[in-house]
Amino acid sequence: MSHSIDRLFSALRSRLREVFAYSRNEAGGALVELALILGIFGSPLLLGTVEVASLLYSSIEISNAAHAGVMYGMMSSTYAADTTGITTAAQQDAADFGSNLTATPSTYYVCSTDLAGTQYTTQSAANTACTGTGNHSVHFVQVTASAVVTPPVRFPGLPTTMTLSAKSAMEVEE
Repeated sequence: MSHSIDRLFSALRSRLREVFAYSRNEAGGALVELALILGIFGSPLLLGTVEVASLLYSSIEISNAAHAGVMYGMMSSTYAADTTGITTAAQQDAADFGSNLTATPSTYYVCSTDLAGTQYTTQSAANTACTGTGNHSVHFVQVTASAVVTPPVRFPGLPTTMTLSAKSAMEVEE
């Protein structure tokens, strides 16, 4: 009887060796690890990408709206004074925001020799300040566009709404 028990244990040892030899094969281990990593990090990475892409798209649309308003206003002094027309042009360009987009137009004057210098609210003030040969006042129109954006994904610790704004300025064609 001990002889048959020895054979039984020998067969059992042989079978256990086969099982453990099979478990040492790591061919599918990398795939399992990849699935675990993607499950843990993939979703937040995808959601973060959607969040950033949405905010970037909204930012570009608001910037383009400010530029559209300035393009309307820069055609002449008459158009530059038409604040309703400038606002409408900006809002029509930002179709996703419509009337939720705030466009604030303004005009100012600078001296031709120092375009980044002092800004004057009236042409007479600029003409008085712009002295010297070849120095004259230059009329600019500026539009600041802004809108409140709600990101598509909500993350703890991040704001639920964000205000995006853009500014554009161009010389008024006289």
